[in-house]
Amino acid sequence: MLGIVLDVLKANAGSYQWLGGLPAADARRKIGSLLETPNFYHYMSAWHNLEIAAAIKGHGMGDRQAVLQKVGLWERKDSKFSSYSLGMKQRLAIASALLGNPDVLVFDEPTNGLDPAGIAEIRDLIIQLNREGKTIIMASHLLDEVEKVCTHVAILKKGQLLLNGKVDEVLISEDQVEISAGNLQHLETIIRQMPGVISIKHVNGALQLNCGNITTVEINEYCISKGITLSHLILKKKSLETKFMELTNK
Repeated sequence: MLGIVLDVLKANAGSYQWLGGLPAADARRKIGSLLETPNFYHYMSAWHNLEIAAAIKGHGMGDRQAVLQKVGLWERKDSKFSSYSLGMKQRLAIASALLGNPDVLVFDEPTNGLDPAGIAEIRDLIIQLNREGKTIIMASHLLDEVEKVCTHVAILKKGQLLLNGKVDEVLISEDQVEISAGNLQHLETIIRQMPGVISIKHVNGALQLNCGNITTVEINEYCISKGITLSHLILKKKSLETKFMELTNK
């Protein structure tokens, strides 16, 4: 899909628009992209690789110092690409995408193959770029990273849009609350009678509640009113990964 909207692949059906319907060639100059693996000449320096990238794009030649500084590679500008770590290679690819100061950045799996330190580097860089006013569209199978970085999310399966919206709103639709008490069986009997509790299951010696519009304070007060003192009470937001698995398995 990203290949199609970046005019790398031709669609056999459907349509799309960039930036209010700008002609494709004009829109493309306002979009920086990173698709799949960073692709540079291994025997050339970052400086000269960006020179080639700018020449191909037809703009951004004067941006090379600024983009290398932005991604933290200025001091390694003369090092060969082959000497870079995976995280540095990914940062150079983002620097290339930034040539010409595009309004929109499209990243396909920007943390693919990186170790935890490299993932953190790219995550921080993406957040920084967004704070500077860039709109970033990112495809990723690392849902924990999507949850940490993105403001909005969409889940697709075989071309069908299963879910979309703000990350915070998507994940608060069903809170999960874990509770426990000395007599777990009695607690379960009582809590099943509480309005707003959708379902209950046993998890690691506690009860996990899927709740509607009720708070942990209301749950605690309800149990106290029934003569039960809770030994464990914790609110657990549903993770994006859990939501994804529920949607795609249905």
